[in-house]
Amino acid sequence: MPRRTKIIATLGPATDDPGVLERLIQAGVDLVRLNLSHDSHERQRARADAVRACAEVLGRPVGVLVDLQGPKIRIGRFSAGAVSLRAGEFFCLDVDCPLDAGDETRVGTTYRALVDDLAHGDTLLLDDGAIELWVQEVDDGIVRCKVVVGGRLSDNKGINKKGGGLSAPALTDKDLADLEFAARIGADYVAVSFVRNAEDVCTARRVMEQAGGQADIVAKIERAEAVAAAADIIRAADAIMIARGDLGVEIGDAELPAVQKSLTRSARAMNSVVITATQMMQSMVDNPVPTRAEVFDVANAVLDGTDAVMLSAETAVGRNPDKAVLAMHRICKEAEKQTLARRSRHRLDSVFGRVDEAIAMATMYTANHLGVAAIAALTESGSTVKWMSRISSSRPIYALTRQVATRRKVTLYRGVYPVSFDVENQDIHEVNKEVIEELLRQGTVRYGDLVIITKGDRRGVEGQTNILKIMRVGEHTLPSED
Repeated sequence: MPRRTKIIATLGPATDDPGVLERLIQAGVDLVRLNLSHDSHERQRARADAVRACAEVLGRPVGVLVDLQGPKIRIGRFSAGAVSLRAGEFFCLDVDCPLDAGDETRVGTTYRALVDDLAHGDTLLLDDGAIELWVQEVDDGIVRCKVVVGGRLSDNKGINKKGGGLSAPALTDKDLADLEFAARIGADYVAVSFVRNAEDVCTARRVMEQAGGQADIVAKIERAEAVAAAADIIRAADAIMIARGDLGVEIGDAELPAVQKSLTRSARAMNSVVITATQMMQSMVDNPVPTRAEVFDVANAVLDGTDAVMLSAETAVGRNPDKAVLAMHRICKEAEKQTLARRSRHRLDSVFGRVDEAIAMATMYTANHLGVAAIAALTESGSTVKWMSRISSSRPIYALTRQVATRRKVTLYRGVYPVSFDVENQDIHEVNKEVIEELLRQGTVRYGDLVIITKGDRRGVEGQTNILKIMRVGEHTLPSED
């Protein structure tokens, strides 16, 4: 049985080495991430081109996710190198301090509106929470703080406000230019960083469409206010990414596991897609095997129902990119054997508003209770297989489509596998026969297996799936299949 949970690998210097990209795809990467916080457009375009060329040679569709940088809320630099802050001492964030003139008493910031977002009693977290400052006073462009948790502080570290509330917009001028770049290279997904609300998602979608792109929008949940607005954000986006780094800093690491599980449940209940990200196998940046805690982390995300797990530094700059992918593949496969990952009561009491949605739900109920070997969905846009993939199951879903963009897009959906298939024959029985022959060629079914085929009687039109047919491979169709 193929792995159902998808693996996203971030590209970087480590994957630019000859042969690494091919090994990553062979190891099981389903999508790649281009992190626009680093490197030029030219470098990232070259990576996207290399991925698609390699994927074509290997015969495996691979999606491309472009990740926007978002607002850079950081301190400036220190004139004499890193400083040491001690608990009980005072330290200032000064918007008028030159960005390269910090010292033991103060430092500048890239975010001049910081003073407008803070008040006495607020808590600031620097360097992913390693440094904690209590705001004593905000006056004349200076945030005067008392050091609660000290330590070594170096240049350009990030600033978070505990509990959220920094008003920086999700989309900067750089992000708007990067959205146009994503459209030019034909990105399949664009991840919007530091989303605050549904409007941030809608703005990114408008810019993408105006630039002529067709990428789906992934909302990164990494602000405290995004958790509060999660339902609206999920409805507005095509997928969410649980970006646990900044999110954990803002809401507190102890609250993060429960929030991750809640976001995963909400996304699936609302027929959206969810990616779990950040430090999933961080030790493998240097080591050839993961820690036991990392194994549990990945497995728990799978059991909770995540569509995809993501590798960041592990593949972008790590010593063993392909080993990280292979380890993640192995963990996902084992977790998927558990009953919790194979059974679902999803939407059993729902009323469906569309015929194709009802067909998708009926297909999965039938597949899980009849014991079919595979589901073959003829699709244009991929919406039917997306609905199917919300149902926990051990049955593989094959998205048969002539659309290259759809084949790449469904690489993110849990349990869905793209197949190049163009329906030319207008005879419905001949189409069914061709579908079965394609599955036999793929090696996914055997003679005697039951297969469910879904399709529309108006072929080539999006949203027209209205037929569910059950067939036995090598025999006539079962009675009363439609």
